[in-house]
Amino acid sequence: MFPIRIHGRGGQGVVTAAELLLMAALDEGRHAQAFPSFGPERTGAPVVAFCRISDQPIRVREPVVAPDAVVLQDATLLHQVDVFQGMTADAYVLINSTHTLGELGLGSLATRVAPQYSGPGAATHPRDRPGGGGASCGAGTATTGGSACVRQ
Repeated sequence: MFPIRIHGRGGQGVVTAAELLLMAALDEGRHAQAFPSFGPERTGAPVVAFCRISDQPIRVREPVVAPDAVVLQDATLLHQVDVFQGMTADAYVLINSTHTLGELGLGSLATRVAPQYSGPGAATHPRDRPGGGGASCGAGTATTGGSACVRQ
């Protein structure tokens, strides 16, 4: 099983990104589940979504506490939420930011980190906040060496 946790803010496509990964896995004949977890539903509030992909049926129905991949849609959450909590030692990390890992204060983080920027023309939040759920899915696929969905 490959558990994924996606962090972002309401309106950035966090839930959509998890659902896109789910659909890609199902299209490949794999088992998958995706679901969100958030407090008050409002634009800009912290949101987390979970996705699991497996070759076997998935029986667990709880939040991902030990992710093999963490996607961070909004780097400002680095100082508000413990996005790396429970992350496995060899987990992938994808951060949507124009800053280097050193500038983000993550210079000592594992080598499997891929800064990714959705860039001009990519999906952005109506208030000029980062978006790009689809762009993050694509970058995650490239980072992990997956095809249409993340592979183990």
